[in-house]
Amino acid sequence: LPSPQRNSGKPKTQVAEEGAKVFFETETEKPDAKVRWQCNTKDLVSGDKYVIKADGNKHSLTIQAVTKEDGTAYAVIAGGSKVKFDLKVKEKEVMEEVKLELKEKGKEEVKEKKETPAAADTTPAAPQPGANIQAHDTPGFDESQAPDTKTDLTGLFTEKPQSGEVAVGENINFVAKVNAASLLKKPTIKWFKGKWMDLASKSGKNLQLKELYDRNSKVYTFEMQIIAAKPSFAGAYRCEVSSRDKFDSCNFDLTVHGGSMDGSEEAGELDFSALLKKSASKSQVKSEPDEDVWEILQNAPASEYEKIAFQYGITDLRGMLKRLKKMKKEEKKSEAFLKKLDPAYQVEKGHKMKLCIDVANEDVDVKWLKNGQEIQSTGRYIFESVGNKRYLTINHCSLSDDATYTCVVGDEKCTTELFVKEPAVTITSNLEDQMVMKGERVELECEVSEEGATVKWEKDGVELTRDESFKYRFKKDGRKHVLIINEATKEDCGHYTVKTNGGESMAELMVSEKELEVYQNIADLTVKAKDEAVFKCEVSDETVKGIWYKNGVEVKADARTHITHIGRIHKLTIDDVKPEDQGDYTFVPEGYAFNLSAKLNFLEVKIDYVPRQDPPKIHLDCMGHTADSTIVVVAGNKLRLDVPITGDPAPTVVWTKGEKACACLFSISVTTSLNNTWVPKNVMTEGDGRLHVESTKGHCIFTIEGADKQDEGLYSVIVRNPAGEDKADINVKVVDAPDPPSAPRILSVQEDSCVVQWDPPKSDGGNPIIGYVLERKKKKSYRWMRLNFDPYTDTTYEAKRMIEGVEYEMRVYAVNAIGMSCHSAASQPFIPVAPTSEPVGLCVDDISDTTISLKWRTPELLGSSELDGYGVEYCKEGSDEWVPAFVGLTERTSVIIRDLPTGEKMQFRVRAYNMAGPSAPTSLAQTVTIREIMQKPKIWIPRNLRQTLIKKVEETINLVIPFQGKPRPVITWSKDGEPLNPKQVSVRNSDTDTILFIRKSERKDSGKYEVKLQIENVEDTASISIQIVDLPGSPEKLKIMDVWGFNVALEWKPPKDNGNCEITGYMVQKADKKTMEWYTVYELCRRTNCVVADLIMGNEYIFRIYAVNMVGLSLEPCFSADSAYIQKTGFEYKPPTYKEHDFSEAPKFTHPLVSRSVIAGYNATLSCSVRGIPKPKVTWYKNKMDISNEAKYRMFSKQGVLTLEIRKPCSFDGGVYMCKAVNASGEDVVECKLEIRRKYP
Repeated sequence: LPSPQRNSGKPKTQVAEEGAKVFFETETEKPDAKVRWQCNTKDLVSGDKYVIKADGNKHSLTIQAVTKEDGTAYAVIAGGSKVKFDLKVKEKEVMEEVKLELKEKGKEEVKEKKETPAAADTTPAAPQPGANIQAHDTPGFDESQAPDTKTDLTGLFTEKPQSGEVAVGENINFVAKVNAASLLKKPTIKWFKGKWMDLASKSGKNLQLKELYDRNSKVYTFEMQIIAAKPSFAGAYRCEVSSRDKFDSCNFDLTVHGGSMDGSEEAGELDFSALLKKSASKSQVKSEPDEDVWEILQNAPASEYEKIAFQYGITDLRGMLKRLKKMKKEEKKSEAFLKKLDPAYQVEKGHKMKLCIDVANEDVDVKWLKNGQEIQSTGRYIFESVGNKRYLTINHCSLSDDATYTCVVGDEKCTTELFVKEPAVTITSNLEDQMVMKGERVELECEVSEEGATVKWEKDGVELTRDESFKYRFKKDGRKHVLIINEATKEDCGHYTVKTNGGESMAELMVSEKELEVYQNIADLTVKAKDEAVFKCEVSDETVKGIWYKNGVEVKADARTHITHIGRIHKLTIDDVKPEDQGDYTFVPEGYAFNLSAKLNFLEVKIDYVPRQDPPKIHLDCMGHTADSTIVVVAGNKLRLDVPITGDPAPTVVWTKGEKACACLFSISVTTSLNNTWVPKNVMTEGDGRLHVESTKGHCIFTIEGADKQDEGLYSVIVRNPAGEDKADINVKVVDAPDPPSAPRILSVQEDSCVVQWDPPKSDGGNPIIGYVLERKKKKSYRWMRLNFDPYTDTTYEAKRMIEGVEYEMRVYAVNAIGMSCHSAASQPFIPVAPTSEPVGLCVDDISDTTISLKWRTPELLGSSELDGYGVEYCKEGSDEWVPAFVGLTERTSVIIRDLPTGEKMQFRVRAYNMAGPSAPTSLAQTVTIREIMQKPKIWIPRNLRQTLIKKVEETINLVIPFQGKPRPVITWSKDGEPLNPKQVSVRNSDTDTILFIRKSERKDSGKYEVKLQIENVEDTASISIQIVDLPGSPEKLKIMDVWGFNVALEWKPPKDNGNCEITGYMVQKADKKTMEWYTVYELCRRTNCVVADLIMGNEYIFRIYAVNMVGLSLEPCFSADSAYIQKTGFEYKPPTYKEHDFSEAPKFTHPLVSRSVIAGYNATLSCSVRGIPKPKVTWYKNKMDISNEAKYRMFSKQGVLTLEIRKPCSFDGGVYMCKAVNASGEDVVECKLEIRRKYP
């Protein structure tokens, strides 16, 4: 066997004989690098066939006994580098020639590398630690197989696109498949031609990109289809697929057979180099916004900049103004640029932008810079060159594309500013109305369509800012925007608006005084000398401070008196109680109009050694059933009856309830000690602890905790001792908050208000109703807003400041001196709408002795509510009483009012109704007298009846003849001067028309019909002609006039009955007597004679004729009496001789040339038309010089239309063009002027 071939460094493509051993070797930077060898993307394993070795940083692959199947693509992978190479297997007899060619090729490459060493060096792959393959410049290295080092190669392809061949004009498909089972994200694929030309932007008539997904196998199939291949499509292609951090690529080639790469041939969309050389300028499509923000900023004063920035969505105003200041207003004329970029452009976010310049030299290269950095061509940035135009296309513009762009040509450059305008920001979630208590935190929240959008907050039309006190805070959270007011005050009430450049939303904030709730009231105390007295209360607000009073005098803290405030609890502590501490103590919260009070009783024990007897006595100022003796207590509060009593010995106290004093509530006795000190002997309480009685010196106290309605009544207290008894009655009345009112009713609505009414509550709680409090809310909201803070005394209220078209609900609270009731049930939902404007164009359409017809048009302003209908009213002259013309409403814009008094003068008016009620009325300009006005009779003959009406027999005739005339005219019909037969003809008359009806028409119904209208002595007449047609009769006397050769001459007479219409022709048929099968010779013969030709020799024929009119064929034909036999020996026919007509005609131009003015560089055509016999010879001249053989011009002639096409004319092609037509009969000339204008003035 031959010795193995070796290539050190990077493995190269090799050619080997069958049966030879092939050796590939590569080197890595580090000895511990892992290297994989692949064959057709499949990993190779060391064995008998393949021997894989690693010695330090050298790695080798040996293929034993090479066969033809081993001739394929191989690759070596180390880390992120991949080197591809091929093995080509040749037969033994051609191996020597291959070796010689390979050796010569190596020498030439070594020579080229010595001459241009810089060009020979290839850029190595991006190194990864310990895993890079070093490149060595060796002969025979194929640069097309250089490793693709974009990113990690992971083998995503399950099927790679393969190289292919195609003939010119045919189609070819390239397929790539990717398994997405292990991918977290859908793979992205890109197709390239050459190194960098992205084919996604070239998709069109010659290129189609498709994508399919199989859900079962989770395999993506990507297909690139090339349609009608051209020679320029040939070349190297690349397919790249990526998914997050995974990437793979594959190279393949396309070979196109047939055709040539002639420069004049259109290269196609896939040949980018040919695209650079095209001279035909494509029309530039450039989307310009309606308003140029740059121009607006240039012309606006500095004080308006912020307002313009908010309106047009400018986020970086400061940077934009700096760029605006640097823009040059005047540019010097450039030698490199024919047309520079405009100073500024703007484009909406997500749209495409195309920048265009014109260069003086078509072959010059240009560079595009963005903020000073060169732009590389990607899928978003596309460079194009068409003639002397250079384009930069930016697809899917984002905010990152808002920058300064520069085009550099040699040493010259031109600059522009691109402003990316964000789309209008809309409000997707509106603000909600809020009602809060004073001091609470307020958050007004809305949601917009774009994250990070700029919004503006206003209060009652005044913009809100972050002031020094930080009263307002503005918060952004994605698409949510929040206005925060930390502590709301009464001044914060008003309407708050959030605005974007695409909409606004408004809500109302109402702030009410906070109600202070008492969680624990202070209680009465009875303490002994030297004891401690503690008054304690608890309120709802921790921040509320208060003042303690004793008998109306403020209590000051001292050594014995301690005042504390911890959280919601307020305490007054008195140490070492003395007799002078006895009294009424009150706690008054600051800022609130109520107080808490209790009594401190000092218990002093005395011993009286003087025994005495004193009858008991109750000391009350008022007793009995009078109003002055009634004690009123609020439900839920404590009822305390303090009765001063005297008596010795200590009396026994008995409390009863009821007028008959039959129910004994409590009985308590007190005794007197030696020093006349009262000591409680017995204290009794109710089972639940709600009622209790206690006695002190000179007092008996009856207490009910949490009084309710059942505690109301007459209480009696009886005191007894051995010296006697005394009795007193006390009337107790318990009052409470009222019951809720009835559900409110909406009486009427306006544009931004409504009138609501409700019924008073069934119970006023024992106290008169002071007034009512109303609340409203939007139907879709959950927040109720209070409409009034002071009680409203009436039961009808007008609610204002609503938004038209929004659905609302209302509810009511009743208020008395005790407090506020529960809320009522909500009203039925309603929508504030304004009444419509008045109807327009009211007029009288018709009038009779008892009726009138009115019509009008819809109101101009309908509002946001649907129109319910119209109401019509009338009144007599001199009266103010308007009477409805009918019950309910009508939806029509016209009405007939009946049963009106004849001769009465009346006025009419119309009003439109919607949910808000009636509109303003619209009335007639003057009164109308109910009396029919005579109108002359007039018949209006329809257009189709002004000529003879033709109908077929048995067809229905229905003639509707409109007329006018008042009063109703007398209508008379007649036919040919005779009255109509009622059995055959029906007549129906109305106020506006008359109808003539014939169910089945007959021939005898033909004739002239007259209708006459007569009102008193005035009349009008009209006539209508009706023609009833039928099938014709059979033709008569069909004769065979002559037979010669293969022809037969026939002649006949018309039918006697033509069917009441003209005979349009005859149908001629023939039949062979052998078969008797009839064939049509003439479908419609208009004469009464004809010649039947092309008959068959030796056959005998008979003939028949049908008559034809507008109805159809006659029922029966007319047969020929004789037959015609065609002789076998025919006669020689000698055609007559005629003098040949001379059709020759001299040329004549029927349409001359027209002078034109065209733009240089665009094809131009000149057209004219000529006629002449024989066809004339056409010659074109420019300035009297023959141009027939010049390649710049193309001449066309089609159907006498002559066209001269001038390809891309320049200024030298202007002049006088002449067209000359010549034939044997003469000649004709026509000429015009052609003016060539410069492309850019």
